[in-house]
Amino acid sequence: MNTQETLYYSTFQTPAGPFSIAVDGKGSIVATAFGGRETLGTRVKGAALVEDGTRTSEARIQVLAWFKGNRRDFSLELSPSGSPFQRKVWAALGRIPYGEKRTYGEIARALGSSPRAVGRANATNPICLIVPCHRVIGADGSLTGYAFGERTKQRLLEFEAA
Repeated sequence: MNTQETLYYSTFQTPAGPFSIAVDGKGSIVATAFGGRETLGTRVKGAALVEDGTRTSEARIQVLAWFKGNRRDFSLELSPSGSPFQRKVWAALGRIPYGEKRTYGEIARALGSSPRAVGRANATNPICLIVPCHRVIGADGSLTGYAFGERTKQRLLEFEAA
């Protein structure tokens, strides 16, 4: 990401707490975060964040509909910054169906990679929830790390299981 880039963001309440979305000038989602502007800023280092609820309105509508149980998938333009391998992993995350989980090993086998490499790429996913990194668990069923805490990950998984 260009360090001089301006991104537009909004923060709003969800059942899992405050949620922030950042979009570029074309309206593509660059990053999301559970938390406010400061938390979002750590995911878009160097970018200027300008509050703009209009530019983020479609994403906000879809995220709130997801939390209400009115949608299971998102139809939003995404523009995450990452390496070709990271993008490949993030695309695989996007194919995990709502309400299902995959292990790091399962994703690694599907991509011809290692669980550790998949774990590193998963940890750097800048678009949480919409790119469902919360659906990835350890081989033993443990929740393992989540950028916004295990409790948030558990709440999202419970929400999808309901």
